[in-house]
Amino acid sequence: MKRVQTLLAWAFGAVFVALSIVVTVETISRKLFNYSIQGADELGGYALAAGSVIAFSLALMGRNHIRVDVFHELFPKRLQAWLNVLSYVLLAAFAVLLAFVAFKVLADTHAYRSTAPTPWQTPLIWPQSIWYAGLVVFALLTVGYGMRAVWLLVRGDMNTINHEFPPKSAKEEVKEELDDFAQRGGAGGVMPAPGQFGSSAREAA
Repeated sequence: MKRVQTLLAWAFGAVFVALSIVVTVETISRKLFNYSIQGADELGGYALAAGSVIAFSLALMGRNHIRVDVFHELFPKRLQAWLNVLSYVLLAAFAVLLAFVAFKVLADTHAYRSTAPTPWQTPLIWPQSIWYAGLVVFALLTVGYGMRAVWLLVRGDMNTINHEFPPKSAKEEVKEELDDFAQRGGAGGVMPAPGQFGSSAREAA
């Protein structure tokens, strides 16, 4: 799954790097030559659609989809496991429904040979196919995660469920931010201690 996550992250980055290049060229050509290549807004819409569906899968693998977990940690471990499995099963059902509805949109686009109402008149089947492929990947991933969660539940492995499928806690998010800060070298290559921000604030006060 790490390889899939890395591949999706690279695809996500490539989409928006390409878009930034197009926008830069468009801006410079308008400013210096009073000429527009047209279609930058259109490409921006396609990039947003493609990037969004890629982000769905990245958020799934990073456990970044938002869950209401105010009382989650207060429940018994067994109930936590059941709720964790239920959340992934429901997400999988939603992702499959989303892919099904998107297929109907794609079928209508193909049947009517729809084109974009822009100077390029792009056949919408092409950008929508990329968008739909991203939704299918998301649906397959959610089904895979849901099946694994159910399998662990049937085995009675509550500890593994609560380790792999819980909502991300605030402590985990802080740790990820600190690890990322350390990996990038921080400010001047010095990583602050977890309590340093609080002590600095008190000193400033």
